[in-house]
Amino acid sequence: MDTLVAACQVPGLRERLEDAGLGWLMKDIPRVRSQEEINAELRALAAKLAVLKRQSDARMAREDAATLEQTGPGRLFHGPLPHTDIEETKRAMAGHSQFKNIMHRKGRVDAVRSKMFSKLTREITVAAKMGMPDPDHNPRLRAAIIAAKEQSMPKDNIQRAIDKATGAGAENIEEVRYEGYGPGGVALVVETLTDNRNRTGGDVRSTFSKYGGALGEPNSVTFMFDRMGVMVYPKATGSDDAMLEAAIEAGFDECVSDDESHEFLVSFDNYGTARDALEKKLGQPRSAKIEWRPKTMTPVNDSHGETLIKLIDTLDDFDDVQNVFGNYELSDALLEKMSG
Repeated sequence: MDTLVAACQVPGLRERLEDAGLGWLMKDIPRVRSQEEINAELRALAAKLAVLKRQSDARMAREDAATLEQTGPGRLFHGPLPHTDIEETKRAMAGHSQFKNIMHRKGRVDAVRSKMFSKLTREITVAAKMGMPDPDHNPRLRAAIIAAKEQSMPKDNIQRAIDKATGAGAENIEEVRYEGYGPGGVALVVETLTDNRNRTGGDVRSTFSKYGGALGEPNSVTFMFDRMGVMVYPKATGSDDAMLEAAIEAGFDECVSDDESHEFLVSFDNYGTARDALEKKLGQPRSAKIEWRPKTMTPVNDSHGETLIKLIDTLDDFDDVQNVFGNYELSDALLEKMSG
């Protein structure tokens, strides 16, 4: 049957059979329309739709006119809005956009604060575990608590971190230091607190490799740094001369003052004695910690500098990483670009 249908679609065959009085042979064979016939039908349909649209627009215009006559302007919501309504809509949408931007920024800030709290909690726990849980008799714990309060960490969180070090089932957290080189030959020291050396070592190593760096052996770069005790007091604590005098009396090597604070520096070996003497004279500092300070700085071009910043930021994102120190010196242009 399919073959017969196909044969009967020969152009002009149907007309010739009808002329010969044999049209009845084609009554059961479906008729195939030509492309011209199809196009003609489509044009006719488009014309009908255009007429219907014009009729609909005319009817809507009449209804709008009637509504406007009865209620006045401002009630025709499907037509163009008056100028004042457009401005109000713009302000409303701008407020919505600003609200969403604020929510996104708040989300980022909350995430950063949560990560900071995690790092501070771990430092407090380790400090309490390595010494006495009393900050008055544990300088490291005292410094960790000061740092936590500086970040507005709640007292309950601080106390839970201390209790975690002495309670049953306390985590076995240890200090591990990693050293290596970043982009541009920069020396980096990464301090971590971890309960899983394999996990932390893998994260640090893969991050160095990803950004063109390489981990080194222990003590491979620390010879380029000085281990220093650093205490910071607010600018309002006293004049620059008074702070320098207090530093000398307490046994500090140096006091660096700027527009916001006074920074006291002393060698790691003398830090404990000097810290106690300075606290006795000036009170509790804004911060007190041990840092790796580079002996000399390594200038880094902007290309390497951008990659280096990504490397350090990625390391900082790991909960196990507490501090990252380096001997890099970035250009003012790059610093301005990254802060913009």
